[in-house]
Amino acid sequence: MKRREFVKAATSVIATAAIGKHVFAQQTERIGAAWYTQNRKFVQLPIARVAYVERGNSPFTALFVHGFPLNSYQWRGALERLSNYRHCIAPDVMGLGFTEVPATQPITPATQVKMLVSLLDRLNIHTVDLVGNDSGGLVSQLFVATYPRRVRTLLLTNCDVDKNSPPAEFVPLINLAKKGLFVNTVLVPEIADKNLARSPSGLGGVYSYPDKLEDETLDMYLKPLASSDLRKRQADEYAVALGENVLVPIGEKLHHWKGPARMVWGLKDTLFPVQGAEWLNKTLPGSHGIRRVDDAKLFFPEEMPDLIAEEAVKLWDVRV
Repeated sequence: MKRREFVKAATSVIATAAIGKHVFAQQTERIGAAWYTQNRKFVQLPIARVAYVERGNSPFTALFVHGFPLNSYQWRGALERLSNYRHCIAPDVMGLGFTEVPATQPITPATQVKMLVSLLDRLNIHTVDLVGNDSGGLVSQLFVATYPRRVRTLLLTNCDVDKNSPPAEFVPLINLAKKGLFVNTVLVPEIADKNLARSPSGLGGVYSYPDKLEDETLDMYLKPLASSDLRKRQADEYAVALGENVLVPIGEKLHHWKGPARMVWGLKDTLFPVQGAEWLNKTLPGSHGIRRVDDAKLFFPEEMPDLIAEEAVKLWDVRV
């Protein structure tokens, strides 16, 4: 290849890469707390009154499952960038966010799966591209094992995997929750003191860039959990339920699910090290491998939505 042709080709590649890097952010307006509040929907199901948001008109649906103690607001950046390619649905799981759960309804990973399926049935959606983070990744794996034909693809970020459920660092919080003290002693002080919330000993400890956590974001996540005695008890109940390992028993079922899967893993997360992604890569026959993300902690999907969007469209095999 002549030098002029090489330079021209290289310039074209660089330009294409630059376009690809920014294309998601340019396509839709920013989704913030006001948009979320205005567009939040509720559907009354036998199991709960489920809060969710949806965006996009594609015939194909992507279902986003958030982590603990967050809610679907975690996925706002992904919804911004992916709603041109999928009908995106992000619900608040039971015990978290704005979903309202009867006092007698058990809240466990298994009942979360039941709630998600009931929601999809009510919305006349049969199959989904499933995206999960943290406890939402645990629930997503259980969803695949229970309803394998309802999942087209699986995109997992740092989450419980096999024997690492619950992670050792989460056990002290579970023990507090068993005493009914998790919300009152951990989350309520963080609502009152946003600097505490952003600190390494607060919610900020599992963010890559905690200083960028806005007050309205922290309030969106934490205030609903402390809004009543019932909500406090239910958040504690779900934390306790996360103390039971439900993943080891479904390992064989995951091994038999052959859908396309991809793991995107933050390498600075101390709860869920990359060995979990490697286990999933070996276990899931349709795995497309692992993308390792330097300097990323547990909740990096919220902080790096361009990265999530990039990996999602590749996995979904759509053109950007």
